[in-house]
Amino acid sequence: MATRTKPQIRVGIGGWTYAPWRGVFYPEDLTQKRELEYASRQLTAIEINGTFYGLQKPESYMKWHDETPDDFVFSLKAPRYATNRRVLAEAGDSMERFFGSGLTHLKNKLGPINWQFATTKQFDAEDFEAFLTLLPKKLDGLTLRHAVEVRHESFRSEAFVALARKYGVAIVLAADGEYPQIADLTAPFVYARIMGTSEKQAQGYSKKALDTWAERASQLAAGTVPDDLEPVAADTGAKKGRDVYLYVISGFKERNPAAARGIIERLHQ
Repeated sequence: MATRTKPQIRVGIGGWTYAPWRGVFYPEDLTQKRELEYASRQLTAIEINGTFYGLQKPESYMKWHDETPDDFVFSLKAPRYATNRRVLAEAGDSMERFFGSGLTHLKNKLGPINWQFATTKQFDAEDFEAFLTLLPKKLDGLTLRHAVEVRHESFRSEAFVALARKYGVAIVLAADGEYPQIADLTAPFVYARIMGTSEKQAQGYSKKALDTWAERASQLAAGTVPDDLEPVAADTGAKKGRDVYLYVISGFKERNPAAARGIIERLHQ
């Protein structure tokens, strides 16, 4: 089998169960149990939010794997019990329970794991590095990819970017939301969560904005930070291709699938 070398750009949404999507994204006559099957054939990735709130069963991961196309990918939001704590270095037990819950049943469809931190969590270099050392690189033979979604201004720090690079962890790009933008490339992949969809636009974003996001995704995949995004630290030099995972999250949620599809269409033109 040939080894894939070209960076992949995957675009999706958060979850797949949302009542207002019925009759808008999902056909009127589609049964709820077939929503994942349908969504996974319209998009190229989904970020699972349920894993943030509690452990999922191995059978669920198996079911999600089997209902989706071979080239589909799931990102997982890591459990809040690991990130919403005063001392991050003490997150090991929560991580162990999460990694033992059966997520490797997703097999090759397991994408990056997003470790989201509270908006009040401030950067403490020693404690954050202790947290990063707890993140396993492999699990049951699968290589794991980790991203950290930090949402406090104190993380706009060269020291934080250096730590992320040291451990090969991506910094989630919050490009059009209310959280600090840190557009530095620190891992072999890019993880973006865009939050600017509006009820006024049929596809959530204007045609120009969708064009812009498709172009940004292409530049990031080529290893270049777009000029209109804001890195914190100095450029590290050599440009390397990177897989990109771009999720349309929050904003006017009813329009998020349309926005994701709009970006996918542009990437395939």
